[in-house]
Amino acid sequence: MKVAVISDIHANRHAFEATLEAVAASDASELWCLGDLVGYGAEPDACVELAREHAAVCLAGNHDLAVTGEIALDEFSRGASLAAQWTREVIAPENLAFLKTLSPTAAESNVGLYHASPRDPVWEYVLSTLLAELCLDAQEHRVCLIGHSHVALSFERHEGELATGEPRREGVTLDIAEGEWLLNPGSVGQPRDGDRRASWLMLDLDSMRASYNRADYDVAGAAAAIRAARLPDSLAERLEYGQ
Repeated sequence: MKVAVISDIHANRHAFEATLEAVAASDASELWCLGDLVGYGAEPDACVELAREHAAVCLAGNHDLAVTGEIALDEFSRGASLAAQWTREVIAPENLAFLKTLSPTAAESNVGLYHASPRDPVWEYVLSTLLAELCLDAQEHRVCLIGHSHVALSFERHEGELATGEPRREGVTLDIAEGEWLLNPGSVGQPRDGDRRASWLMLDLDSMRASYNRADYDVAGAAAAIRAARLPDSLAERLEYGQ
């Protein structure tokens, strides 16, 4: 079975719809989402509804938990806090109820799923080999999927060796049949690796291969929606630069 893995949509409907089109054109059988449907962006209801329709598995991210009230807003930066408060005020009751059903962890087909990391499913940013090493020590599954950092990357460790890893660009395919792995699909709605396109991962559970993909989307439209909602302008500007 092939699974499309996404994360960190952040209420960016334009990016989410473009990603769903790319997934639909592929041979993926299921869609798994690693969390943060909302936050930062201006269309939380549309993104939650798309996830409810298309995602076979959906986790809660820290921004989702902020909107449901499970995390205090003072844990966030000013822009993120303002966006979360705005989302609380505008989100439809049925979509808020859906977010409240989500957890930051799951396990599917012998693969571990975490919004952030196996050590801290809500907050930890795994961006170094040191942190990856600690996570690989802690994880229960040989292969784990993580999000949260908004950077498409992978870390691996083989018997007798230290962990290695690096950011991954479009078109890279990894053989993950052996060793221990942490795979991050990057962000759909707010990439932070210098590539503004929506990022997603194809995971082939039969051949145990992982392929990194990108989808172009209407960045100007997403930015205009943020400005129309009177959210901080920085949240719109950063989309153009993939940061």
